[in-house]
Amino acid sequence: MPITSSAKKALRAGDNKKVFNLRRKLEMNKVVKEVRTLVADKKVAEAAKLLPKAYQALDKAAKTNLIKKNTADRKKARLSALIKKNK
Repeated sequence: MPITSSAKKALRAGDNKKVFNLRRKLEMNKVVKEVRTLVADKKVAEAAKLLPKAYQALDKAAKTNLIKKNTADRKKARLSALIKKNK
């Protein structure tokens, strides 16, 4: 357990960030999975409409260092290629 007051404050801040990061990560994974599922179900047009939302979620996660920028770019490129391949 933290001893100093600054360590206690850091623990509280970490708990708050954990909730925020978890929410953002779940949203990111949900929308990416939804795009992949739509492509698997041959609903490529719907997946293409959902692609900007996936880009937004990935960019927000990268902006707050939840994932690295190159990871976000790689995921976006792979989603885009998946949709393009199945058109």
